[in-house]
Amino acid sequence: MMRYALLISYDGTRYGGWQIQKNRISVQSELENAACDLFGVPVAVVASGRTDAGVHARAQVCHLDAETSVPPEKIADALNMRLPEDIRVIASVSAPAGFDANRSAKRKTYCYRMYFSSRQHPLKDRYSVWVKGEAEIEKMRYISHFFEGEHDFSAYAKSGSTAKTFVRAIYSIDIKTTRSLGATDVCIYVCGNGFLYNMVRTIVGTMLYYAQGTLTEEQVRLSLETGERGLVGKTMPAKGLTLESVDYGFDLFGL
Repeated sequence: MMRYALLISYDGTRYGGWQIQKNRISVQSELENAACDLFGVPVAVVASGRTDAGVHARAQVCHLDAETSVPPEKIADALNMRLPEDIRVIASVSAPAGFDANRSAKRKTYCYRMYFSSRQHPLKDRYSVWVKGEAEIEKMRYISHFFEGEHDFSAYAKSGSTAKTFVRAIYSIDIKTTRSLGATDVCIYVCGNGFLYNMVRTIVGTMLYYAQGTLTEEQVRLSLETGERGLVGKTMPAKGLTLESVDYGFDLFGL
């Protein structure tokens, strides 16, 4: 039995998230069905982490174990023939000894995309979120530094979360902007060692609320100190969030 690593890209719009569930299609179920068809036996596909319903991935990393005569680099093509068009395997390789897509991950980077404009742009709306009005980008940059470092992010987790610990480390938050068609396009890159359900989307919502004057600096500071959910902003829509990359400390795919 050999272990293979897969680099996956998907549009999460139609899916109930990464993880298999009873009443909604998931990215994992589509991949496992394709792998079962390819290898002729049930195959478990393990991801670096579980993305929420509606969240996208530019470069999710997975592993699976299989016995096959298909060359490692051709597994991607064989799976793509069996997958829907909104899920694609970008690369496939033999995994190094001891590799685990989830446990071996060192850091992950997500990007949240939004645009500020007086009017909505339909072609932006699939992967970014419209915010009516102008952007207070410098205020967002200022408050973003409050989240960097190791904190208890209880206030930023989904209600009822069963996580064993709410402590996570955020290494950096970078905000990049461009202008197009009268809109300010904003990309917020959040890099950390791991994330709770809804954590990035709620951090972004809190940054937005602060920039709009709905929350104060002190409230944001207290949310990290106390875990009080009432001190944070709204959880932003899933469609604006994309898993951008997973870092294992070495070049896994050679791309």
